[in-house]
Amino acid sequence: MPTRWADLDDLSPLADIDHPIIRKAAESFSDEPSDDTHEGRIKSVQRHTFLEVKVGQWRGAVWIDPADGSCWLVGAGLAKGGHKDKDDFYEVAKRLDATGAIDDWLPNQVDQLQKRRERAAAVLADWELELQRAVERALGDVAVGGDVRIAVPHPIAGEEDVATVAITVARQPADDYPFDEIVVEFEYAPKHRGSDLAWAATTRLLIAINPPETAWDRYGDTFSTIEEPGRIVTRLTELRSANERGELLSSIENGHAHYTHRRNLTAATVHGQAVRSMCGVYFVPSHDHSALPTCPTCETRFAQLPL
Repeated sequence: MPTRWADLDDLSPLADIDHPIIRKAAESFSDEPSDDTHEGRIKSVQRHTFLEVKVGQWRGAVWIDPADGSCWLVGAGLAKGGHKDKDDFYEVAKRLDATGAIDDWLPNQVDQLQKRRERAAAVLADWELELQRAVERALGDVAVGGDVRIAVPHPIAGEEDVATVAITVARQPADDYPFDEIVVEFEYAPKHRGSDLAWAATTRLLIAINPPETAWDRYGDTFSTIEEPGRIVTRLTELRSANERGELLSSIENGHAHYTHRRNLTAATVHGQAVRSMCGVYFVPSHDHSALPTCPTCETRFAQLPL
């Protein structure tokens, strides 16, 4: 069935859909045609050259666009009844070929648009993964303190860098709660300042360093947060594991109302600064705490305090 305009926002990248025939089609075609491993032409279709892929009972038809060599999985179905069942993949393709309706399997304008969108999304995803890897390398240099600078390249090779970022980690030996202060300062290229690309880079770097959304203080283009000593080393392990899997880490929403000292709360709320809760989490008080469930660790520790 041809794709409709209204379907675009509901579609996932096909490569991300966990279906055996999609995986098989992706495995069967490569950048070098001599390395392709399809089953040959589907003989029941004469109007177009459709190449067959199969796995188990599943069958798929792949069309190669002569304009740019891109491979499209244009049809899929099940082999049934020794190819005599009316719903058999080959029988359906044969009937559609006889009436000309097989033309509807070819990519239309909407499909072409979706391909461009998915390619752009893939470029951005690869770019964000490279930023996450850059954070891993940077944190490895400053895990126990120090500063490092990294460049944020444009996702398109040859374009001007989006920003330069300075990351500083300083151990603060406070009497009650020693902590590591992390400061991230962005210097955006003038043409990218305020752009969606700059904000995507900013959020990706901050998530990679410390994922809780409410943990970061902001002043202009400078962001700061505080962590328990040794937490950066733990985060490095998480980053390495995710980067090896090629997985982008997600931000963490503040899902609980925490207990903290009253004297810290007002100023932190006004200035957007992080405070430490009784459970040890640092957060910026910005949500309506009455709408959130109470943090069980904070509640337990508060109940243990002498009256």
